[in-house]
Amino acid sequence: MKKNPIYESLIDKSIGSMLSAIEIYNKPDFKYREETFAILAINSWELLLKARLLKLNNYRINSIYCYKPYFNKNGEKSKKKKVLDRNRTNNPKSISIYEALNRLNSQHELPSKLKDNIDSLIEFRDNAIHFINMKDLSKPLQELGFACIKNYVQVLKDWQTKRSLSKYNLYLMPLAYVDNKIDVDSASSPEAQNFIQLIKHKLENENKGEEYDIAIKIELKFQKGNSFTSTNVKYDENGIPVTLSEEDIRKRYPFTYKEVIDKAKNRYSDFKCGTKFNTIMKSVKQNVKLYYERKLDSKNPKSQKQGFYSPNIWQVLDNNYTRDRI
Repeated sequence: MKKNPIYESLIDKSIGSMLSAIEIYNKPDFKYREETFAILAINSWELLLKARLLKLNNYRINSIYCYKPYFNKNGEKSKKKKVLDRNRTNNPKSISIYEALNRLNSQHELPSKLKDNIDSLIEFRDNAIHFINMKDLSKPLQELGFACIKNYVQVLKDWQTKRSLSKYNLYLMPLAYVDNKIDVDSASSPEAQNFIQLIKHKLENENKGEEYDIAIKIELKFQKGNSFTSTNVKYDENGIPVTLSEEDIRKRYPFTYKEVIDKAKNRYSDFKCGTKFNTIMKSVKQNVKLYYERKLDSKNPKSQKQGFYSPNIWQVLDNNYTRDRI
């Protein structure tokens, strides 16, 4: 298939903007760190969303232009629309990121967590550029940023952009060292509190089990000693046993067998719960990174067992079925 130059340019510029956001955020001393990250990250998303709309509309450039109804010579409002919004150089204006989000959301192209993460970053950006002090939101923005990068990499894959970011350490956006005393002693501004309440509301209403995230919790712990004599952890029957809490297990293996089937029915257009699926799942159960089985009553040696599956199971199933939606 012949490549569309506008589509390819939008994708490349989007990636460039996201890489710039990460690079600036990672600088050791940058006074406008969080605000600049949000501005560039949102610019990156806007370009990517418009590229997606362009592709869904057979690369018709007018699909991302701002159209408005106009008045006929007789003074009546026309049923047709034309490009009326133009910039100072008389070039057509493209749709806003809000319009792009709404259009893709109406076409079921955006999971709710992904949309909420972008909405939250837009809110932070809008508050920041309108002179509101957001300095006491460094850590919440960092958690939104981690989710933003994770979601971005996943979308590039799901939307089949044919771009690989494997050579970049996008998941290693480092934590800025913040003195804990400053966090504890400082009082958040009313504006910051309003922003935090907005994110909390989104988190309370999020759908469970999606691949995307609104925010990713960050915990940093310093301990005396060093890691030079520590033992590497690997999966080995004869290796050193590692004990995981019930909470740790459910985080690593959140899906039951029924939940995997229910999600697969919505995820794939050619999914059937038959011989092919059973063969795949039998293989999955042999992989301790994908499957964990525990007793319902840990104190009873004869207790029944239940299996749980890692989110990485979708990487296996994606190679065997056709994605219907992201």
